[in-house]
Amino acid sequence: MQTTEELIAVAPVFDGLGENSLRLIAGCARNEHAPTGAFLFHEGDPADRFFLIRSGTIRLEVHAPGRGPLLIETLQAPEVLGWSWLFPPYRWRLDARVLDAAGLVSFDAVCLRGKAEADHELGFELMSRFTVLLTEKLHSTRLQLLDVYGHAGAAV
Repeated sequence: MQTTEELIAVAPVFDGLGENSLRLIAGCARNEHAPTGAFLFHEGDPADRFFLIRSGTIRLEVHAPGRGPLLIETLQAPEVLGWSWLFPPYRWRLDARVLDAAGLVSFDAVCLRGKAEADHELGFELMSRFTVLLTEKLHSTRLQLLDVYGHAGAAV
């Protein structure tokens, strides 16, 4: 059986981190399982954790009045789920529903923010790595919008 430190070391977001940083991060993590249909979080809830997806599929969605849940994105291993934990007011902006039973590493965000505050090198590493994730997500969203509006414009 792998240790939490070993589980997170293979994740792209933590690739290349030193042993000390991995140990600090692993100290805020635990292994979890989520069954199909479960919600990991709801929009507006406190963003007090984030996840490394080890297996399964997670659907990010937003509730649209009169229309129900709308798919925003589908995530699978070895993706990281969540960055709202990094920025005040630390609230989720979407819902996360498990489509296929998921194996996860759950990170206690309060614990990790405290460690990042105490160890600025660790804080810089985390912010740098999560900024790359955010930039990739923004680019992906921009391409989706271009696709949606490109098709809408072609119909006019």
